[in-house]
Amino acid sequence: MSKIPFISLFSGAMGLDLGLEKAGFETRVCVENDVDAGKTIRTNRPNLPHIGHSIVDVSGETLIERSGITTNVPLVVGGPPCQAFSVFGKRQGLSDTRGQMLLEYVRVVDEVNPEVFVMENVRGLLSMSLSTNKEAAGTPEGEKGSLLKYVFEQFAEIGYRVDCFVVNAANYGAPQIRERVFLIGNRRGLKADFPAPRYSNRPEDGLPEFMTLGDAIGGDFHDPAPEVMNFSERKLRYLEMVPEGGNWRSMPEEIQMESMGKSWHLKGGRSAYWRRLSFAYPSPTVVTMPNHAGTSMCHPKETRAISVGEAAAIQEFPKDWIFEGPIQSKYKQIGNAVPVRLGEVVGGVAKTLLERIARGEEHETDKPSEIIHLRPHVRTRVFWKKGQAFAGDHGYYDGRDASEAPSPVNAF
Repeated sequence: MSKIPFISLFSGAMGLDLGLEKAGFETRVCVENDVDAGKTIRTNRPNLPHIGHSIVDVSGETLIERSGITTNVPLVVGGPPCQAFSVFGKRQGLSDTRGQMLLEYVRVVDEVNPEVFVMENVRGLLSMSLSTNKEAAGTPEGEKGSLLKYVFEQFAEIGYRVDCFVVNAANYGAPQIRERVFLIGNRRGLKADFPAPRYSNRPEDGLPEFMTLGDAIGGDFHDPAPEVMNFSERKLRYLEMVPEGGNWRSMPEEIQMESMGKSWHLKGGRSAYWRRLSFAYPSPTVVTMPNHAGTSMCHPKETRAISVGEAAAIQEFPKDWIFEGPIQSKYKQIGNAVPVRLGEVVGGVAKTLLERIARGEEHETDKPSEIIHLRPHVRTRVFWKKGQAFAGDHGYYDGRDASEAPSPVNAF
C-alpha cells in the first residue's frame, strides 16, 4: 500500500513526522528554521527537502512545488512554537512573534488547501486570550480561551471544520505523562474521532497499566547518546538526599528552605522541584532543561540528569536517530518534540478522515468546532499526604491511607 504524502511545518527534530510515518504517511518536505534542528533533519533524512528559513517567508506554492505532490495535498501538519502560550512562560500570546506563528499556520493551510490538517500545541493554548493588553480586560478579546475561538473562526472562514482534542501521551502507551492539544481540521464537514485512552492506572478502567520509565530506560537499556548536561555541584548535593520517586518534600524542612529559597514559600505542589524520577511510574514530561532545580529530571538510581539518549528514548525516537548541535540544543529539540507514539495515534485519526473523504463522505455535521478532553490530566503517585512525604512507592489509586503506607521518606 502506497504511503500518503504530507507537508510538515515547524518540524523540529521530526517527532510528530516520525509518528505519522509509522501510521502510513510519507514526509515530503519540512520547514524548520532552527539551525541545529535543521541539521538533525538533514543528517537523518539527507534526501528529504528541507526549507531552513522562517515560515513567514514560505508560500504555499513553494511548499507544494518542493513536496512534489501533484494531486490535492492530503495533509499538512505542524506544531507552531508553544512558548507564547505555555503556563510556564510570560504568556504574551499574539504579542509574542512566536505566538503569531499560529496565524502563519492558518495562512499556509489556506494557500496549500489540504484535505486535512493537524496542528499541535500545549494545553496553555486553551486558556489564552486573544489580547494580553491590560486594556482588554473585561472585553471579549481579553477573555480566557478567546484566542482559540479566534483560530477556530479563522479556519472556518477558509472552509475547515475543526475538532480540538486534549490528550495525554501516557493514555496511549507512551512511557511519559505529557498533555497536548491537537486541532484536526478537514474541508468536507466531517467530525474527527480520536481514540479513547488505551492505558490507565485507574483500576475501574480495566485497561493495561501505564508504561513506565523503567520500560523505556531501565534494565539493559543501551544508551545511544550518553551525553549529560548535568546539575551543578550544589544541586547534586541536595539531590543526593532524595530517594527514587521523591522530590523536595523528601528532605528535612530546614534543607528544603535552604535549597529552595523564596520558592519554598510559594503555593502549589511544586512537584518537579528537586525531583528524582522513578522506574516504577511513567516519566514526567521531558523538558528542554532537565538540570534545573525547579524542573529537575534526576535519574532514578544515579545522581545526575537524564542523558540525551535517555530523553530521546522516553520520547520514543528511533535508537539510531542522531541529534545535531550543542548538548543544550539536543535537549531542546527532544523536549520540544511530540512523542513519536502520540504522532502515530494522531496519524491514525488523519488517515481515517482521508479514507472517509476518499469514499465521498461529507457534510456530516454543522456543529461548530468542539474541544474534547480525553482524560488529559492523569495522576500516578502521591508526593505528600496528611503531613507526610512519600517517594515512588505510593500510587495515587492504590487505596491506602497515608498511615498504612510505607514509612515516610522524610523521617530522618
